[in-house]
Amino acid sequence: MSKPASTDSKPLSADRPEGHTDWPEGLIQVGHVLDAWGTQGWLKIAPQSNEPAALLKASHWWMRSPQGRPLQRAQYAVRLARRHTQSVVALLDGTTTRAQAESFRGWTIHARREDFPPARKDEYYWVDLIGCTVLNREGLQLGTVSGLLDSGAQAVLQLQAATDGQQHERLIPFVDAYIVEVDIAARRIVADWLPEYD
Repeated sequence: MSKPASTDSKPLSADRPEGHTDWPEGLIQVGHVLDAWGTQGWLKIAPQSNEPAALLKASHWWMRSPQGRPLQRAQYAVRLARRHTQSVVALLDGTTTRAQAESFRGWTIHARREDFPPARKDEYYWVDLIGCTVLNREGLQLGTVSGLLDSGAQAVLQLQAATDGQQHERLIPFVDAYIVEVDIAARRIVADWLPEYD
């Protein structure tokens, strides 16, 4: 089972400022600005995923100011974006100085799901897995995917599960040994897992 192609991405909540109408629904956070890079207006960005394909492919980013500052949101055209060691560096339209780039420090970057490149065979974007129902081979419902963890060696599904009316978290490694089938269209994952494995 290939590792999911994007880590821990969640749809952006609809906390739009009054009168703001051009902020699309369902945006996915794909990174945040660490700092300026160089003197020509470039941004240094920490990707949300160790596979930053969405950051590199999207022609426009929707950006939001960090918590603790007045809420600002805007859309920017991306002139250039490329990998730089473990980060991404990018140049936005209209950003030409270091001071302009520094003003974005801490801002989060979001993209539309349709701007993500297609996942390769047997790979899945984590945002597509969140909300899927997980069943075992016997048809017992194990829970609903609420998030994913990246341990470095493997991804792990985080499930919200109920046992005897009590909610709890269940963790299932997202590897071939345990994942039998992923059907994104049906919002279903089949796992070779028994409740007593918890």
